[in-house]
Amino acid sequence: MKNVAQENEKAISGAIKIAEREIRDHLDVLVRQSVEDTLNALLNAEADAICQASRYQRSPDRQDTRAGSYKRKLLTKAGEVELQVPRLRTLPFETQIIERYKTKQSSVEEALIEMYLAGVSVRRVEDITEALWGTKVSSSTVSELNQKIYGKIEEWRIQPILGEHPYIFVDGVYLKRSWGGEVQNVSVLVAVGVNDEGYREILGVAEGSREDKESWSNFLRYLKERGLKGVRLIVSDKCLGLYEIIGDFFPTAKWQRCIVHWYRNAFAMCPWKYIREVVAMLKAIHAQEDKKAARQKAALVSQKLRAMKLERIASFVETSVEKTLSYMDFPYEHWSRLRTNNGLERIMKEIRRRTRVVGSFPDGYSAMMLVGARLRHISTTKWGTRQYINTCKLYEGGIR
Repeated sequence: MKNVAQENEKAISGAIKIAEREIRDHLDVLVRQSVEDTLNALLNAEADAICQASRYQRSPDRQDTRAGSYKRKLLTKAGEVELQVPRLRTLPFETQIIERYKTKQSSVEEALIEMYLAGVSVRRVEDITEALWGTKVSSSTVSELNQKIYGKIEEWRIQPILGEHPYIFVDGVYLKRSWGGEVQNVSVLVAVGVNDEGYREILGVAEGSREDKESWSNFLRYLKERGLKGVRLIVSDKCLGLYEIIGDFFPTAKWQRCIVHWYRNAFAMCPWKYIREVVAMLKAIHAQEDKKAARQKAALVSQKLRAMKLERIASFVETSVEKTLSYMDFPYEHWSRLRTNNGLERIMKEIRRRTRVVGSFPDGYSAMMLVGARLRHISTTKWGTRQYINTCKLYEGGIR
């Protein structure tokens, strides 16, 4: 008896689920049909307004007559609907309901672009659109939609740089592009600046063939031609060719080598059994109270490394430590922000996450545009609206 009751409950539950699904499907059809009927009615009303008379109406004010209609599909939030767009014999029919050759609602287009720029792969975008709107959007359509925002990104990329930017952080990211059947590297260079009020700004993004002297020269020229001035310190890792050409564009600017990258370069030369001791020794250099004390500490560290038979690291410290101490020429309150390139590195990590789902780009321009889109988005978030450094001491003559 109990088994019979359970079977009856399961049957009733299954019937309810089937009924719910049928009702939901029926409602979807009703909503989509309602949207389609409403849009077609609006199109006919617009045609009547242009003709200044309704269909088959005799009127002395009539300006034109109907010449049939053509079908046009439109993707809306309610699903895909079919419109009957009126034709007129002499006057052009320009409707506010659907722009000429437009096949999707603007909100749908914006959603697709947002998904792509947020890090969703093209294949995943296709699956999502099919689940949400019942129609799969092809990868070529997504690419066409992205072309619409490329113009705005380019305008933002070349806009004038206003005000002074005493601190500049630069870095590059290598991406993949397909070329002649091969996958090659393309470099995208990025600059972030701290303005005279202490707020961070994305100053520029540009394509470079490599992170070499020529690419960095073109990049710094691109920044200076747009109005970059007042540069006092440029922070980066050991970018090939960058240090040599800084003076050509910003003669009074100093270069700060990121101490985190400097530590990593040193650790690569160190046997594992000494790593912890060497870490403490190198960090002690940058824990000193001023530049003079840091130099003295570096000399002591070098001597100790030689006593430990770590000749390579000792020579490395002697020849390169000075470039990691440039931040000490600026107000003490700024040191923690200036001695590393970590802030820009976090941004580059986000860019790598986004570009990983793309794989290889068709060309360097597409890679630069996607990086530019992410940077443009980042610049509008809290990242750019919070003061990063208090520059009062810098402009009050507080430089040591």
